[in-house]
Amino acid sequence: MTVTATSVGESDQLEPRNAPGARTWARRLVPAAAAALSGLLLYVSFPPRTLWWLALPAFAVFGWVLRGRSWKAGLGLGYLFGLGFLLPLLVWTGVEVGPGPWLALAVIEAIFVALVGAGVAAVSKLPGWPVWAAAVWITGEAARARVPFEGFPWGKVAFGQADGVFLPLAAVGGTPVLGFAVVLCGFGLYEAVRLGLERRATGVVRHMAAAVAVLSLGVPVLGAVAARTLVSDKAEDGSVTVAAIQGNVPRAGLDFNSQRRAVLDYHARETERLAAEVKAGKVAQPDFVLWPENSSDIDPFANPDARAVIDKAAKAIGVPISVGGVVERDGKLYNEQILWDPAKGPVDTYDKRQIQPFGEYLPLRSFIGAINKNWTAMVRQDFSRGTEPGVFTMDGAKVGLVTCYEAAFDWTVRSEVTDGAQMISVPSNNATFDRSEMTYQQLAMSRVRAVEHSRTVTVPVTSGVSAMIMPDGKITQKTGMFVADSLVQKVPLRSSQTPATRLGVLPEIALVLVAAGGLGWAVGAGLRGRRAGDV
Repeated sequence: MTVTATSVGESDQLEPRNAPGARTWARRLVPAAAAALSGLLLYVSFPPRTLWWLALPAFAVFGWVLRGRSWKAGLGLGYLFGLGFLLPLLVWTGVEVGPGPWLALAVIEAIFVALVGAGVAAVSKLPGWPVWAAAVWITGEAARARVPFEGFPWGKVAFGQADGVFLPLAAVGGTPVLGFAVVLCGFGLYEAVRLGLERRATGVVRHMAAAVAVLSLGVPVLGAVAARTLVSDKAEDGSVTVAAIQGNVPRAGLDFNSQRRAVLDYHARETERLAAEVKAGKVAQPDFVLWPENSSDIDPFANPDARAVIDKAAKAIGVPISVGGVVERDGKLYNEQILWDPAKGPVDTYDKRQIQPFGEYLPLRSFIGAINKNWTAMVRQDFSRGTEPGVFTMDGAKVGLVTCYEAAFDWTVRSEVTDGAQMISVPSNNATFDRSEMTYQQLAMSRVRAVEHSRTVTVPVTSGVSAMIMPDGKITQKTGMFVADSLVQKVPLRSSQTPATRLGVLPEIALVLVAAGGLGWAVGAGLRGRRAGDV
């Protein structure tokens, strides 16, 4: 082969041109891939897996990806992190209705994480950046829990920590403080690793950065250890024996709605079966019984047949039942819990306040109907919102009602406790989502709420997983999925309030103000830097 001068010259010219291009693409692709994969790692830390500790390396990698970058780069990398996390986390939303709503929800919710990424990138140049950055993350969660359409707090970092060492911090300041501690620890982990590999920083700067890294790692862990004194399952107001009924449904998916009478019959039958076991001395007599959400989608106030079925079950067990019904009143539809006395019938009600967009009501109905009429057909009539907390007095015990989706919202759970609830019930219906991870994600929320407010939490579900949760967050009994079953247990009643219950939204406001302070400092420092450069 003959090599010409021209070919040698061309070869020499091509290499220096191509090499920088390859390096440029690598510099872009590696952080992008790392952002998406760290989001995926955060998802893996969530239930039904008990790998809560994976949240720390997830945020450590996220910190590495964002530190020192421009806010524009942070916006894109944050979006990739959000997609890596939310796409698999929320896949259950498309189990029965197809991928469209699932993808739309994840794509929209990831915008909040993108904004967080921009904020973290901005504050990452500040001294003590892990603190500012963790506060920015909680600010993003606070916004996501409120807008659009009353918010969607699913996927809060705190909800992945039901099995973790940080869980007691929920009693200190609720989900914002618990989530802040986890994220701070993750960013602190990256800072500690960075300083271990960094050789250029010396003197005071290195010592200050090292102190921030140590404190970011140590303070959350020590705080969680100290907060264990707030966690107790000791009875303060005596105990009650509670029965949670899981009647099951004829089949999973959206079709369960067309089997409303069968679902009611199933729950009545399981209650009567339990009554027979009590009479035979096989099971303790419960003081009251809890049915799940949608256990009577036939309005018992308007349908004598449904009323008779519930009456028969209540008389068989001989104690009050909280029945989940769908009720129409004054032309309005309500997702309602009905306190059913075996002698008096219905004596009290609670109407769900935090109703689910696109499930219980349809925002932008005319616009969505123009896109897909099947979606409007699935939600033919919007549910109305309740306005008052729901605390039933059942055999002397005050039971706070938090219906399904409401468990994701801080304010709905707290309002029941501040209104006097000595224990909490989370009646739910997860049959629409088949055997997806949704039921386990929601169960973890209830465990966090138990510790947050130091209350027993019962979770009666139509199709599972139903559970009994002690005030320390431990599950003592649970059912399988898509089986008829009942849980009976003596549980403690408590009336003392944790700091989280007393403080309410104040810890979250404080962290938002910390984030605002850090972002203001970062913006001011950037403006001063540009002015100095112009001079």
